[in-house]
Amino acid sequence: MRLLTAAVASLALMVGAQTASAAPVEIKFSHVVAENTPKGQMAIKFKELVDERLAGKVEVKVFPNSQLFGDNKVLEAMILGDVQMAAPSLSKFQKYTKKLQVFDLPFLFKDMEAVERFQNGPEGQQLLGSLQKKGLVGLGYLHNGLKQLSASAPLKVPADAAGKKFRIMTSDVLQAQFEAVDAVPLKKPFSEVFTLLQTKAIDGQENTWSNIYSKKFFEVQPYITESNHGVLDYLVVTSAEFWMGLDDDLRADIQAALNEAIAHGNKIAAEKADADKQAIIESKRSEIVTLTDAEREQWVKAMKPVWKKFEDQIGADVISAAEAAN
Repeated sequence: MRLLTAAVASLALMVGAQTASAAPVEIKFSHVVAENTPKGQMAIKFKELVDERLAGKVEVKVFPNSQLFGDNKVLEAMILGDVQMAAPSLSKFQKYTKKLQVFDLPFLFKDMEAVERFQNGPEGQQLLGSLQKKGLVGLGYLHNGLKQLSASAPLKVPADAAGKKFRIMTSDVLQAQFEAVDAVPLKKPFSEVFTLLQTKAIDGQENTWSNIYSKKFFEVQPYITESNHGVLDYLVVTSAEFWMGLDDDLRADIQAALNEAIAHGNKIAAEKADADKQAIIESKRSEIVTLTDAEREQWVKAMKPVWKKFEDQIGADVISAAEAAN
């Protein structure tokens, strides 16, 4: 009887172990923006593709709008295994590598085509691996678009920004960028920006058309200067421990689904930039300030010294390759 009981127990353990090993790999995808943004749509598309192709093997759960973590905490959470994927803005990685600061340099890229050329080129692809020593792996770049300046008063020349408080992401380059025009940069979480603007705790912020529209910043900012002064892109990232722990075939399948989702997100980003700008114009809540060539040149001249300031950290070769992409 005892032998029979032991055999049954052993069989139960084996079945339990097989069931456990057959449990799908869980990917918690955390991000901070609304689902109707390029990033939100990319994450949804990634989940759909994985559900379709890897059902029973991989399960993706998407958490938008900072439901799980803000951008400032998500990378630490990822290294601890509390979340498996995120797509923070490139500015958020300076603690892990200084090289990605290239994307924050003001007036470096002429347009999104130049950004794309640089990211897909050898230097841009090399940067994806620059986080590995810190336990993270870059899986691909996702576009949002070029940044505009919004404020409580019109910004036409750099002197108009002097003394005004601007929310920035946690980035030393962006801090230097605003200090170059005698403004006051304040590092604050994205989730707090609307309230800070509404209560006039800050005077302005920099963001893409899709973020300004989806987060309703245009409703509490009477002026938006079409400056196109910087790029706001994201890095889809995972932990090295999680990524290298997957079977080679499964890793390749997940990467393929992600590449397709990123292409989908990038297409939406390009379309939304135009559509959301038009929606803001039609709302009549914000006035769009268009710079003359001479006014724009003043901004470029004021902010260009920031490149030299961070050249040693980023690498002159990386900055040159980015500039050559224009």
